[in-house]
Order: sequence, then structure tokens, then C-alpha cells
Amino acid sequence: MHFVPILSTLRRHKTAATLVVLEIALTCAIVCNAVFLIGDRMHRMDKQTGIAESEIVDFRIAGIGVKKDEWAQTQQDMAALRAIPGVKLVASTNMVPLGGSSWNNTVSLDPDHQVHATNAALYVGTDDFLETLGVKLIAGRDFTADEYQDFDAVMKQKATYSAVIITKGLADRMFPGQNAIGKQVYTWGNNQQQTIVGVIERLARPNDVNGADLTDCAFVAPLRAAYTIGSHYLIRVEPGRGHAVLDQAEKALMKLDPARLVLGKKTFGEVRASYFKEDRAMAFLLVGVSVMLLIITGLGIVGLASFWVQQRTRQIGIRRALGATRSNILHYFQMENFILASLGIVLGMGLAYAINLWLMHKYAVPRLPGTFLPIGAGLLWVLGQLAVLGPAMRASMIAPATATRSV
Repeated sequence: MHFVPILSTLRRHKTAATLVVLEIALTCAIVCNAVFLIGDRMHRMDKQTGIAESEIVDFRIAGIGVKKDEWAQTQQDMAALRAIPGVKLVASTNMVPLGGSSWNNTVSLDPDHQVHATNAALYVGTDDFLETLGVKLIAGRDFTADEYQDFDAVMKQKATYSAVIITKGLADRMFPGQNAIGKQVYTWGNNQQQTIVGVIERLARPNDVNGADLTDCAFVAPLRAAYTIGSHYLIRVEPGRGHAVLDQAEKALMKLDPARLVLGKKTFGEVRASYFKEDRAMAFLLVGVSVMLLIITGLGIVGLASFWVQQRTRQIGIRRALGATRSNILHYFQMENFILASLGIVLGMGLAYAINLWLMHKYAVPRLPGTFLPIGAGLLWVLGQLAVLGPAMRASMIAPATATRSV
């Protein structure tokens, strides 16, 4: 099939051809960015926390007024929770991975926080905290009983702690290519050093407001936190017992002290779903926008091709009378659409990068990888060929005698 006759025909229909090219270009640009953003959101929603998610439930409770026996109440609460059927372990903590609210400290190699200063999430909890979470210790050890300090005492500078456990992400950032065990760091607002005694594979932060590159930077301090510090009781349960345990936990804790407020109770699956709710909504929205754009573009191609078939009925009949086969007519319209789609795709690729640069500047999205452009191009080429197939087949079925009698 020669391009010259097709280009000559398109030049006689500049307005319609230009509109189709622009429609394809706009669809290509938007769909490429939408597919990229959908993939980015799906990757974000697949984020690994490093904990035993299927066995963790979060019970949030807060006291009313000032209590003088907060630690005693916490010990009593945890004993009651451990007595519930299906409960394996219990810990009081200040926050939960993917929980949203986050405690953050600067971790550095000097007291002025100038050398390798890194923002990291600060987790504190009772003695069974790491075991309750089910994190994987890949180097070093857990805290010993004598390393734990009272949270309030440290806050009032009446005590200090000497050991920390950090995530592999934080260790790699601060000590690239080195063994972090035994290294000295500064993690608190004083001149007291802490020794790294353990490295855990992963412990996700409650949020990523400090940047996605710091999402795996966290550390655990041996500070015993009463339930009033963070209002979180993390409970590790037998698989499938999450909701039943939460219902029993509310009854048990409110029986011990009714003068408290239940702030929430969720399985970790519900915590994860709540955290990624907006990402999931955006992904569905982008899928809907992409599908609608593809449908509109396909309908536009069908409409234009049908119009051109009607306008060229006599021309098609003459070609059939001169020996053109049905296959020749079909391939003609397919090639014509391929040329228009190719022009639109080339223009759309440039527009896709322009939109991505704008999104990078306004919303700090990642750069659009070049691999998404061939995917978008292939999708639009296939869409164009499918859309033009019906009108092209109708054109190929026109009988020469009928076509030549047409005005």
C-alpha cells in the first residue's frame, strides 16, 4: 500500500484528520501518565511493613483526666488482654506502622546532628514489643530487661537509655557497606550516645510525610510506655481471631476501668485499608478516566471512518471496478488510520512528558519512565485498528455496480 494516495486524501480532509490526531495525542498523553500513576499507587499500596500483619490487631484506648497509676493500669490491662482466648502477645506502644500519626527524631553520628543526620520514626513500647510485631531481627539482639527505662523519667531527663535497635534501611543509610552493630549514634535531645544492639529487616513508618526515601528509616528505643503515652495496645492473635479478640478486649478493659474512652479497634488489615484509602480511590478514578478516554477516542475513530466511507462510496466503487479487492479496501482504511494514529502518538509522547514535568513540579510525582510510552503507543495502535475495522469492512463489502451509481 502506497502512502502517497493516502496522504493526498488526508490533505483534502485536513480538519477532520487534525481533530483525530489531536484526540489521539491527548489520549496518549493522559493515558500514559494515568497508567504510570496507577502503577505507582499500586506499588505504594503493596508496601511491606515487616510485621506479622495477619496476626496484629490495634486497640486504642485513652484515659479521662490525670491518673497517678498509669503504669500499674497498663500492666493490669495487658494481663487482662493476655487472658483472652486467641491472644499470643500484647504490647503497649506509641504508634503503629501505617497508623498515620508519627513520632520522629533525628538520628546522627554527632550530638549537634550534623553528621549523617537522618529523620527516623521513633517507636517505644513494652518489653514484648518486637516479638508482638513479629519483626525479623537480622543482626544483633533484642533489648535486655535492664536496658529498659521509664518513658516519663527519660522525658524529664532523670534517666537515659543506652541502646537502640534500628531498621536495615536506617543502617544502610548511616553506615553504607558496614556492620551497624556496636556503632554509636545520637537519637535523643541530649549528648547521651546510644549503642546499636540490633538491626531489624523492616519496620515501616506510620506515614511517609518525610519522603518516600525515608519510609524504611525507623528505630526502637527501650522506653516502657504506659497506655496513656500513645493509646495503642498491639495484640498478636491467632489467625482469624482478630475481630473476636477486639470485642473481648473492649469488654475486659472497660471492666477494669470504665472511666476511659475507646478510640478505635482495628485489625491490621483495616489499618492498611484505611491508610491506602485515598491511593485506592485515585487508582480507581484514573482507571475510569483512562477507560472513558479510550472509549471516546475509539468512538471518534469509528465515527470519522464511517463518515469517510460514506463520502468515498463512489471512489471505492471505482477502485473496485478497476480491480481492487475487498482486502485492498480494508487495508487502505487500516493504513490510513495507522498513519493518523502514528502522528497522534508522536505528538502525544511529547505532550505526555510535558504533563509529567508539570506533575513533578506541582505534586512531586516521579519521572515518567520511557517504558510507558511504547505501552501507550501500542494500546492506541490496537485501539485504532479495532475501531476502524467495522467501517473498513463495510467499505470492502460495497459492490462496484452499486458504488458507481452513487452520487
